[in-house]
Amino acid sequence: MNRLPVTSVVNTKKTAKKIAIITVTILFAITVPFQFVNVTHADDFDDQIAKIEKQIESLQGEAKKLNDKADSLQKEVDALNTQKKLIQKRINLKGAERKRLLARIAENEQKIVDNRNVLGDTIANLYLSGDITPLEMLASSHSIAEYVDKETYQNSIRDNLVLTIATIKRIKAELEQQQKDIERVIAEQESARDALAAKENERLALINETRGQEAAYKRLASEREQQKLEVQKAQQKAIEAALAAAGGLVNILPGDPNKGGYPWEAGCVVDGQAWSHGGANGNGSDPIGYGCRQCVSYTGWKVGQHTGNFPYYWGNANQWPSSAVNEGYSTGAVPQVNSVGIISAGEYGHAVWVEAVNGDGTVDVSQYNYFNAGGSGWGHYSEMRVNASTYDTYIYF
Repeated sequence: MNRLPVTSVVNTKKTAKKIAIITVTILFAITVPFQFVNVTHADDFDDQIAKIEKQIESLQGEAKKLNDKADSLQKEVDALNTQKKLIQKRINLKGAERKRLLARIAENEQKIVDNRNVLGDTIANLYLSGDITPLEMLASSHSIAEYVDKETYQNSIRDNLVLTIATIKRIKAELEQQQKDIERVIAEQESARDALAAKENERLALINETRGQEAAYKRLASEREQQKLEVQKAQQKAIEAALAAAGGLVNILPGDPNKGGYPWEAGCVVDGQAWSHGGANGNGSDPIGYGCRQCVSYTGWKVGQHTGNFPYYWGNANQWPSSAVNEGYSTGAVPQVNSVGIISAGEYGHAVWVEAVNGDGTVDVSQYNYFNAGGSGWGHYSEMRVNASTYDTYIYF
Protein backbone atom coordinates (compact mmCIF):
# COMPACT_ATOMS: atom_id res chain seq x y z
CA MET A 1 0.00 0.00 0.00
CA ASN A 2 2.22 2.69 -1.31
CA ARG A 3 0.77 6.09 -0.81
CA LEU A 4 2.27 9.38 0.08
CA PRO A 5 1.08 12.26 2.28
CA VAL A 6 -0.94 15.31 1.59
CA THR A 7 1.68 18.02 1.00
CA SER A 8 2.94 23.52 -0.11
CA VAL A 9 1.97 26.59 -1.73
CA VAL A 10 4.58 29.30 -1.43
CA ASN A 11 2.21 32.11 -2.21
CA THR A 12 -0.23 31.10 0.53
CA LYS A 13 1.76 33.00 3.17
CA LYS A 14 1.57 36.14 1.08
CA THR A 15 -2.14 35.54 0.67
CA ALA A 16 -2.51 35.12 4.42
CA LYS A 17 -0.79 38.49 5.01
CA LYS A 18 -3.06 40.17 2.50
CA ILE A 19 -6.09 38.68 4.26
CA ALA A 20 -4.81 40.01 7.58
CA ILE A 21 -4.27 43.52 6.15
CA ILE A 22 -7.72 43.55 4.54
CA THR A 23 -9.28 42.39 7.79
CA VAL A 24 -7.53 45.14 9.75
CA THR A 25 -8.66 47.74 7.20
CA ILE A 26 -12.27 46.58 7.45
CA LEU A 27 -12.17 46.53 11.22
CA PHE A 28 -10.76 50.07 11.39
CA ALA A 29 -13.32 51.22 8.85
CA ILE A 30 -16.00 50.00 11.26
CA THR A 31 -14.48 51.11 14.55
CA VAL A 32 -12.98 54.54 13.69
CA PRO A 33 -16.32 56.28 12.86
CA PHE A 34 -17.74 54.91 16.06
CA GLN A 35 -14.92 56.57 18.04
CA PHE A 36 -15.67 59.99 16.53
CA VAL A 37 -19.27 60.00 17.76
CA ASN A 38 -18.63 58.53 21.21
CA VAL A 39 -16.55 59.64 24.10
CA THR A 40 -14.10 56.90 24.85
CA HIS A 41 -11.77 56.37 27.73
CA ALA A 42 -8.20 55.19 27.40
CA ASP A 43 -9.18 51.82 28.81
CA ASP A 44 -11.89 51.46 26.16
CA PHE A 45 -9.40 52.29 23.45
CA ASP A 46 -6.93 49.77 24.86
CA ASP A 47 -9.67 47.20 24.91
CA GLN A 48 -10.47 47.88 21.27
CA ILE A 49 -6.79 47.56 20.33
CA ALA A 50 -6.53 44.31 22.25
CA LYS A 51 -9.67 43.04 20.57
CA ILE A 52 -8.32 43.92 17.12
CA GLU A 53 -4.97 42.34 17.93
CA LYS A 54 -6.76 39.23 19.11
CA GLN A 55 -8.79 39.12 15.91
CA ILE A 56 -5.62 39.56 13.86
CA GLU A 57 -3.93 36.81 15.82
CA SER A 58 -6.91 34.53 15.26
CA LEU A 59 -6.95 35.31 11.57
CA GLN A 60 -3.22 34.68 11.29
CA GLY A 61 -3.71 31.38 13.05
CA GLU A 62 -6.41 30.38 10.59
CA ALA A 63 -4.21 31.51 7.71
CA LYS A 64 -1.34 29.44 9.08
CA LYS A 65 -3.58 26.39 9.25
CA LEU A 66 -4.55 26.94 5.63
CA ASN A 67 -0.94 27.49 4.65
CA ASP A 68 0.15 24.34 6.47
CA LYS A 69 -2.46 22.28 4.69
CA ALA A 70 -1.64 23.82 1.33
CA ASP A 71 2.02 23.29 2.16
CA SER A 72 1.26 19.65 2.86
CA LEU A 73 -0.53 19.33 -0.47
CA GLN A 74 2.39 20.85 -2.34
CA LYS A 75 4.76 18.41 -0.69
CA GLU A 76 2.56 15.58 -1.86
CA VAL A 77 2.63 17.01 -5.37
CA ASP A 78 6.43 17.20 -5.17
CA ALA A 79 6.59 13.58 -4.00
CA LEU A 80 4.28 12.44 -6.79
CA ASN A 81 6.39 14.33 -9.32
CA THR A 82 9.52 12.58 -8.02
CA GLN A 83 7.84 9.21 -8.42
CA LYS A 84 6.78 10.15 -11.94
CA LYS A 85 10.39 10.92 -12.78
CA LEU A 86 11.51 7.57 -11.40
CA ILE A 87 8.89 5.75 -13.46
CA GLN A 88 9.78 7.78 -16.57
CA LYS A 89 13.41 6.72 -16.17
CA ARG A 90 12.29 3.12 -16.08
CA ILE A 91 10.17 3.70 -19.19
CA ASN A 92 13.15 5.29 -20.94
CA LEU A 93 15.32 2.33 -19.96
CA LYS A 94 12.80 -0.15 -21.30
CA GLY A 95 12.45 1.92 -24.46
CA ALA A 96 16.20 1.65 -25.02
CA GLU A 97 16.06 -2.09 -24.35
CA ARG A 98 13.19 -2.39 -26.81
CA LYS A 99 15.21 -0.62 -29.52
CA ARG A 100 18.16 -2.93 -28.87
CA LEU A 101 15.88 -5.95 -29.01
CA LEU A 102 14.28 -4.81 -32.26
CA ALA A 103 17.77 -4.46 -33.74
CA ARG A 104 18.58 -8.02 -32.66
CA ILE A 105 15.32 -9.25 -34.16
CA ALA A 106 16.20 -7.52 -37.44
CA GLU A 107 19.67 -9.09 -37.39
CA ASN A 108 18.16 -12.49 -36.69
CA GLU A 109 15.68 -12.11 -39.52
CA GLN A 110 18.56 -11.27 -41.85
CA LYS A 111 20.36 -14.40 -40.66
CA ILE A 112 17.24 -16.39 -41.48
CA VAL A 113 17.26 -14.94 -45.00
CA ASP A 114 20.98 -15.64 -45.42
CA ASN A 115 20.65 -19.17 -44.10
CA ARG A 116 17.64 -19.75 -46.33
CA ASN A 117 19.77 -18.88 -49.36
CA VAL A 118 22.59 -21.11 -48.17
CA LEU A 119 20.06 -23.80 -47.44
CA GLY A 120 18.74 -23.60 -50.99
CA ASP A 121 22.19 -23.99 -52.47
CA THR A 122 23.05 -26.81 -50.12
CA ILE A 123 19.83 -28.68 -50.81
CA ALA A 124 20.48 -28.31 -54.53
CA ASN A 125 23.96 -29.72 -54.12
CA LEU A 126 22.68 -32.55 -51.98
CA TYR A 127 20.01 -33.25 -54.53
CA LEU A 128 22.62 -33.54 -57.30
CA SER A 129 24.71 -35.77 -55.12
CA GLY A 130 21.60 -37.66 -54.12
CA ASP A 131 20.96 -38.60 -57.77
CA ILE A 132 24.03 -40.80 -57.59
CA THR A 133 23.30 -44.24 -56.23
CA PRO A 134 25.47 -45.66 -53.48
CA LEU A 135 26.90 -48.14 -56.03
CA GLU A 136 27.79 -45.30 -58.44
CA MET A 137 29.31 -43.30 -55.58
CA LEU A 138 31.35 -46.33 -54.60
CA ALA A 139 32.43 -46.87 -58.21
CA SER A 140 33.51 -43.24 -58.55
CA SER A 141 35.46 -43.34 -55.31
CA HIS A 142 39.11 -44.28 -55.33
CA SER A 143 38.72 -46.24 -52.13
CA ILE A 144 36.25 -47.41 -49.55
CA ALA A 145 37.55 -44.66 -47.24
CA GLU A 146 36.72 -41.96 -49.81
CA TYR A 147 33.21 -43.40 -50.20
CA VAL A 148 32.68 -43.34 -46.43
CA ASP A 149 33.93 -39.75 -46.31
CA LYS A 150 31.42 -38.66 -48.97
CA GLU A 151 28.56 -40.39 -47.18
CA THR A 152 29.59 -38.93 -43.82
CA TYR A 153 29.91 -35.46 -45.36
CA GLN A 154 26.38 -35.54 -46.72
CA ASN A 155 24.95 -36.75 -43.42
CA SER A 156 26.92 -34.07 -41.55
CA ILE A 157 25.55 -31.33 -43.79
CA ARG A 158 22.02 -32.57 -43.28
CA ASP A 159 22.46 -32.68 -39.48
CA ASN A 160 23.99 -29.18 -39.38
CA LEU A 161 21.16 -27.78 -41.48
CA VAL A 162 18.55 -29.28 -39.18
CA LEU A 163 20.38 -27.91 -36.11
CA THR A 164 20.83 -24.44 -37.67
CA ILE A 165 17.18 -24.18 -38.62
CA ALA A 166 16.07 -25.28 -35.15
CA THR A 167 18.45 -22.80 -33.48
CA ILE A 168 17.26 -19.90 -35.65
CA LYS A 169 13.62 -20.70 -34.89
CA ARG A 170 14.34 -20.89 -31.16
CA ILE A 171 16.22 -17.57 -31.12
CA LYS A 172 13.46 -15.91 -33.09
CA ALA A 173 10.81 -17.20 -30.67
CA GLU A 174 12.85 -16.04 -27.66
CA LEU A 175 13.37 -12.56 -29.11
CA GLU A 176 9.70 -12.21 -29.97
CA GLN A 177 8.76 -13.25 -26.41
CA GLN A 178 11.24 -10.74 -24.98
CA GLN A 179 9.69 -8.06 -27.15
CA LYS A 180 6.23 -8.92 -25.80
CA ASP A 181 7.54 -8.81 -22.22
CA ILE A 182 9.14 -5.41 -22.74
CA GLU A 183 5.99 -4.05 -24.38
CA ARG A 184 3.97 -5.29 -21.39
CA VAL A 185 6.34 -3.75 -18.84
CA ILE A 186 6.36 -0.42 -20.69
CA ALA A 187 2.56 -0.44 -20.77
CA GLU A 188 2.42 -1.14 -17.02
CA GLN A 189 4.95 1.57 -16.23
CA GLU A 190 3.12 4.07 -18.43
CA SER A 191 -0.10 3.16 -16.64
CA ALA A 192 1.57 3.74 -13.26
CA ARG A 193 2.98 7.06 -14.48
CA ASP A 194 -0.43 8.17 -15.75
CA ALA A 195 -2.02 7.20 -12.43
CA LEU A 196 0.50 9.34 -10.56
CA ALA A 197 -0.09 12.19 -12.98
CA ALA A 198 -3.82 11.96 -12.30
CA LYS A 199 -3.18 12.15 -8.55
CA GLU A 200 -0.85 15.08 -9.06
CA ASN A 201 -3.45 16.94 -11.13
CA GLU A 202 -6.08 16.23 -8.47
CA ARG A 203 -3.93 17.79 -5.76
CA LEU A 204 -2.98 20.76 -7.92
CA ALA A 205 -6.65 21.38 -8.61
CA LEU A 206 -7.36 21.19 -4.89
CA ILE A 207 -4.60 23.71 -4.19
CA ASN A 208 -5.98 26.11 -6.82
CA GLU A 209 -9.56 25.72 -5.62
CA THR A 210 -8.78 26.27 -1.96
CA ARG A 211 -6.02 28.87 -2.02
CA GLY A 212 -7.11 31.42 0.54
CA GLN A 213 -10.46 29.71 1.05
CA GLU A 214 -10.30 27.73 4.23
CA ALA A 215 -13.93 26.67 4.20
CA ALA A 216 -13.65 25.31 0.67
CA TYR A 217 -10.41 23.60 1.57
CA LYS A 218 -11.93 21.92 4.61
CA ARG A 219 -14.93 20.73 2.62
CA LEU A 220 -12.93 19.35 -0.32
CA ALA A 221 -10.17 17.95 1.85
CA SER A 222 -12.74 16.23 4.06
CA GLU A 223 -14.38 14.67 1.01
CA ARG A 224 -11.03 13.48 -0.28
CA GLU A 225 -10.01 12.09 3.11
CA GLN A 226 -13.28 10.19 3.32
CA GLN A 227 -12.70 8.72 -0.13
CA LYS A 228 -9.20 7.64 0.89
CA LEU A 229 -10.56 6.08 4.06
CA GLU A 230 -13.13 4.07 2.11
CA VAL A 231 -10.45 2.81 -0.29
CA GLN A 232 -8.22 1.88 2.64
CA LYS A 233 -11.01 0.02 4.39
CA ALA A 234 -11.75 -1.89 1.19
CA GLN A 235 -8.07 -2.77 0.88
CA GLN A 236 -7.94 -4.09 4.44
CA LYS A 237 -11.06 -6.20 3.79
CA ALA A 238 -9.37 -7.65 0.70
CA ILE A 239 -6.34 -8.63 2.79
CA GLU A 240 -8.52 -10.19 5.48
CA ALA A 241 -10.53 -12.04 2.81
CA ALA A 242 -7.32 -13.54 1.44
CA LEU A 243 -6.39 -14.68 4.95
CA ALA A 244 -9.84 -16.16 5.50
CA ALA A 245 -9.82 -17.99 2.16
CA ALA A 246 -6.53 -19.63 3.12
CA GLY A 247 -7.83 -20.76 6.50
CA GLY A 248 -7.53 -17.60 8.56
CA LEU A 249 -4.85 -16.18 10.83
CA VAL A 250 -2.94 -18.96 12.58
CA ASN A 251 -1.10 -16.95 15.21
CA ILE A 252 0.18 -13.49 16.16
CA LEU A 253 3.92 -13.74 16.81
CA PRO A 254 5.84 -11.72 19.42
CA GLY A 255 7.77 -9.90 16.73
CA ASP A 256 11.27 -8.52 16.42
CA PRO A 257 11.78 -5.63 18.88
CA ASN A 258 14.07 -4.05 16.29
CA LYS A 259 11.22 -4.19 13.74
CA GLY A 260 13.24 -6.03 11.14
CA GLY A 261 15.88 -3.31 11.25
CA TYR A 262 13.55 -0.96 9.37
CA PRO A 263 15.31 2.45 9.49
CA TRP A 264 12.65 4.87 8.22
CA GLU A 265 10.12 4.89 11.04
CA ALA A 266 11.59 7.83 12.97
CA GLY A 267 9.67 11.02 12.26
CA CYS A 268 7.13 9.20 10.10
CA VAL A 269 3.44 9.33 11.02
CA VAL A 270 0.69 7.29 9.34
CA ASP A 271 -2.71 8.95 9.72
CA GLY A 272 -6.19 7.53 10.07
CA GLN A 273 -6.46 7.04 6.32
CA ALA A 274 -3.12 5.14 6.21
CA TRP A 275 -1.32 8.01 4.49
CA SER A 276 2.31 8.71 5.41
CA HIS A 277 3.59 12.07 6.65
CA GLY A 278 7.04 13.32 7.60
CA GLY A 279 9.69 10.63 7.29
CA ALA A 280 13.25 10.80 5.98
CA ASN A 281 12.38 13.23 3.17
CA GLY A 282 9.81 15.27 5.08
CA ASN A 283 7.10 14.53 2.50
CA GLY A 284 6.02 11.12 3.74
CA SER A 285 8.27 9.12 1.44
CA ASP A 286 11.26 6.92 2.19
CA PRO A 287 14.56 7.14 0.25
CA ILE A 288 13.52 4.45 -2.27
CA GLY A 289 10.20 5.86 -3.44
CA TYR A 290 7.51 4.50 -1.11
CA GLY A 291 5.40 5.91 1.71
CA CYS A 292 7.27 5.43 5.00
CA ARG A 293 5.86 2.72 7.30
CA GLN A 294 3.91 1.27 4.38
CA CYS A 295 4.09 -2.43 3.49
CA VAL A 296 6.20 -1.97 0.33
CA SER A 297 8.55 0.43 2.07
CA TYR A 298 9.30 -2.32 4.58
CA THR A 299 9.69 -5.12 2.03
CA GLY A 300 11.78 -2.78 -0.13
CA TRP A 301 14.10 -2.29 2.83
CA LYS A 302 14.28 -6.05 3.50
CA VAL A 303 15.10 -6.79 -0.15
CA GLY A 304 17.89 -4.22 -0.09
CA GLN A 305 19.13 -5.51 3.27
CA HIS A 306 19.19 -9.09 1.94
CA THR A 307 20.55 -8.53 -1.58
CA GLY A 308 22.27 -5.14 -1.50
CA ASN A 309 19.98 -3.98 -4.34
CA PHE A 310 17.00 -1.85 -3.36
CA PRO A 311 13.85 -2.06 -5.50
CA TYR A 312 13.43 1.63 -6.35
CA TYR A 313 9.73 2.39 -6.89
CA TRP A 314 8.28 -0.91 -8.04
CA GLY A 315 4.80 0.55 -7.55
CA ASN A 316 2.04 -0.71 -5.27
CA ALA A 317 2.28 -4.21 -3.80
CA ASN A 318 0.16 -5.76 -6.56
CA GLN A 319 2.58 -4.32 -9.15
CA TRP A 320 5.62 -5.92 -7.53
CA PRO A 321 5.50 -9.34 -9.27
CA SER A 322 5.76 -7.85 -12.77
CA SER A 323 8.35 -5.30 -11.62
CA ALA A 324 10.42 -8.09 -10.07
CA VAL A 325 10.29 -10.26 -13.20
CA ASN A 326 11.32 -7.24 -15.22
CA GLU A 327 14.37 -6.87 -12.97
CA GLY A 328 15.36 -10.50 -13.47
CA TYR A 329 13.90 -12.05 -10.30
CA SER A 330 11.74 -15.16 -10.41
CA THR A 331 8.30 -15.69 -8.87
CA GLY A 332 6.19 -18.68 -7.90
CA ALA A 333 3.52 -20.10 -5.64
CA VAL A 334 5.88 -21.86 -3.22
CA PRO A 335 7.17 -19.79 -0.28
CA GLN A 336 10.86 -19.48 0.50
CA VAL A 337 12.67 -17.83 3.37
CA ASN A 338 13.69 -14.27 2.43
CA SER A 339 11.05 -14.03 -0.27
CA VAL A 340 8.27 -11.43 -0.52
CA GLY A 341 4.69 -12.64 -0.35
CA ILE A 342 2.10 -10.67 -2.34
CA ILE A 343 -1.66 -10.41 -1.94
CA SER A 344 -2.82 -8.90 -5.23
CA ALA A 345 -6.43 -8.19 -4.23
CA GLY A 346 -7.61 -4.64 -3.62
CA GLU A 347 -6.52 -1.39 -5.18
CA TYR A 348 -3.00 -1.61 -3.78
CA GLY A 349 -2.44 -5.21 -2.66
CA HIS A 350 -0.25 -6.10 0.31
CA ALA A 351 3.37 -7.23 0.67
CA VAL A 352 5.10 -9.16 3.47
CA TRP A 353 8.58 -10.54 4.15
CA VAL A 354 8.82 -14.31 4.69
CA GLU A 355 10.80 -15.02 7.84
CA ALA A 356 10.25 -18.80 8.04
CA VAL A 357 8.58 -21.63 6.14
CA ASN A 358 7.06 -24.25 8.44
CA GLY A 359 6.43 -27.93 7.84
CA ASP A 360 2.68 -27.62 8.49
CA GLY A 361 2.04 -25.45 5.43
CA THR A 362 2.30 -22.15 7.27
CA VAL A 363 4.74 -19.28 6.95
CA ASP A 364 5.96 -16.71 9.46
CA VAL A 365 5.90 -13.22 7.99
CA SER A 366 6.87 -9.73 9.07
CA GLN A 367 5.13 -6.65 7.71
CA TYR A 368 4.10 -3.04 8.10
CA ASN A 369 0.68 -1.42 7.80
CA TYR A 370 -1.70 -4.25 8.67
CA PHE A 371 -4.62 -2.55 10.44
CA ASN A 372 -4.53 -2.75 14.25
CA ALA A 373 -1.56 -5.14 14.21
CA GLY A 374 1.45 -4.07 16.27
CA GLY A 375 -0.45 -0.98 17.42
CA SER A 376 -3.68 0.92 16.99
CA GLY A 377 -4.59 1.89 13.42
CA TRP A 378 -2.25 1.68 10.44
CA GLY A 379 1.49 1.98 9.97
CA HIS A 380 2.82 -0.44 12.60
CA TYR A 381 5.27 -3.34 12.46
CA SER A 382 3.87 -6.83 13.15
CA GLU A 383 4.62 -10.52 12.70
CA MET A 384 2.12 -13.30 11.97
CA ARG A 385 1.90 -17.00 11.19
CA VAL A 386 -0.49 -17.63 8.31
CA ASN A 387 -1.18 -20.34 5.77
CA ALA A 388 1.22 -20.21 2.85
CA SER A 389 -1.67 -20.07 0.35
CA THR A 390 -2.65 -16.64 1.72
CA TYR A 391 -0.29 -15.05 -0.80
CA ASP A 392 -0.95 -15.21 -4.54
CA THR A 393 2.69 -14.86 -5.49
CA TYR A 394 6.09 -15.18 -3.90
CA ILE A 395 9.04 -13.18 -5.24
CA TYR A 396 12.40 -14.88 -4.75
CA PHE A 397 15.55 -12.94 -3.86
